[in-house]
Amino acid sequence: MKILVACEESQAVTIEFRKLGHEAYSCDILPCSGGHPEWHIQGDVLAQLDKGWDMMIAHPPCTYLSNAGARFLYPKGILNQDRLALGMEAKDFFMQLLNAPIEKIVIENPVQSTVFGIKKYDQVIEPYQFGHPFKKKTCLWLKNVPLLQHTNVLPRPESTKVAGNWFNKGGKERQKNRSKTFQGIAQAMANQWG
Repeated sequence: MKILVACEESQAVTIEFRKLGHEAYSCDILPCSGGHPEWHIQGDVLAQLDKGWDMMIAHPPCTYLSNAGARFLYPKGILNQDRLALGMEAKDFFMQLLNAPIEKIVIENPVQSTVFGIKKYDQVIEPYQFGHPFKKKTCLWLKNVPLLQHTNVLPRPESTKVAGNWFNKGGKERQKNRSKTFQGIAQAMANQWG
């Protein structure tokens, strides 16, 4: 299959599909950090949507859509118009990915704020269901692909504050770290959808 992995600079999902012989390419406005620039399209993913892909797995930015950021929409009980406008731009990008002319589509994002009116996700997964001892609720919107089956279910952690929790560290790399796909989830995607 010819697979576009949108908004992925880490190449975690791309590499797992490549291991199985698929023609997978990551695409991001950032250079890739996965070690395979020959499999990376650096630029606007919207310009790639009509290039004959069989499948797209997309990880669009969630900063302005996430329910976690909803508190910034109403600071002190007043609607922040600038934040709302940024959220509407993010929704437009999300919807262009969801409605792309590609037969099989998966979009990954956290729980979104209902203010933006995006249709409800099809599935929720967590890293501990795929062999990683962490909680990080992740929603999947699915088009012409089955639900992702859990592969290595560990006990559900009671807290997100677990030793070795690299994706929750603070600092300037926090957003980049939290956007990386856990290897167990990337492997399950490749094995089940590839």
